[in-house]
Amino acid sequence: MAREQFGICAEPSLHGYYLLFNVIDDDNMYLRQALSRLPKLFDNYAEYYSEANLTGVIAIGANYWDELYPTARPKELAPFSAMAFDDRIAPSMNYDLYIEIRSDRADVNHIVSTKTTELLASSVELVEQVRAFRFLDGRDLTGFVDGTENPKGFHKREVALLSKEQDSEFASGSYLHIQRYRHNMQLWQTIEQKEQEDVIGRTKVDNIEYSAEEMPETAHVKRANLKDEQGKSLEILRQSMPYGDMKTQGLFFVSYCCSVKPFELMLSSMIHPDAEGNFDHLLKYTQAETGAAFFAPSLNFFEQLID
Repeated sequence: MAREQFGICAEPSLHGYYLLFNVIDDDNMYLRQALSRLPKLFDNYAEYYSEANLTGVIAIGANYWDELYPTARPKELAPFSAMAFDDRIAPSMNYDLYIEIRSDRADVNHIVSTKTTELLASSVELVEQVRAFRFLDGRDLTGFVDGTENPKGFHKREVALLSKEQDSEFASGSYLHIQRYRHNMQLWQTIEQKEQEDVIGRTKVDNIEYSAEEMPETAHVKRANLKDEQGKSLEILRQSMPYGDMKTQGLFFVSYCCSVKPFELMLSSMIHPDAEGNFDHLLKYTQAETGAAFFAPSLNFFEQLID
């Protein structure tokens, strides 16, 4: 039975380190060997620093998948679909590899990220690195709780991981989408708390969702929480974390799902106006600067990668 990468459904951490690479060496055999060794590297450091609750995720970019593993491909894996309407933009970037390292210790994340980069060596170029952190009680830097609609308990696995029925060859893997959002905190802080709450669709302090009667059609909750034709909620598992310093602040958005469709529908609903011209007004205060699609295979995939 295929075993999932444990970081996909792990509980929230205090610190995150996101590494994005492009492959620059044609020696795919070396890279396959390096990737096959990464899960063991994560396990060793997780055991050594057991109090840190370290987890890691390795994902392969949609544009690079066929070169690394030409024999088969996850059914729905496709490049990130760039979207734009007026000044609302969701760009598409090319990244070949994604490494997510999370724990409750920033120093442990740094150690493991360093060892990961050393293992991949000159076969890759580190294109972007984002250090992220838990803010207060799991809030975005806007001050609102992030990921309130996340599935809980075993339901996480049902939402995030492919079943054998969905794709027998890649069962226990997950479709991954990432976006790095940059917030305009100066502009956000100019509006009153009630207006901020109307933008989100929840109260700020108590995190209580507006009633259907109170919910603006332009609220983030309204635009992102969609239902299918049967009236069932479309769900994704978010593992997003805030990042930033005194100059730049934002959210590193991470979405895991057993299908690419929920994420794409949610993003389209946020950016594109409906028949009445409503779109997600949160996008007046934040801008996606990156976007990419990956697949995070099962641990069994990495074990057989060099066969």
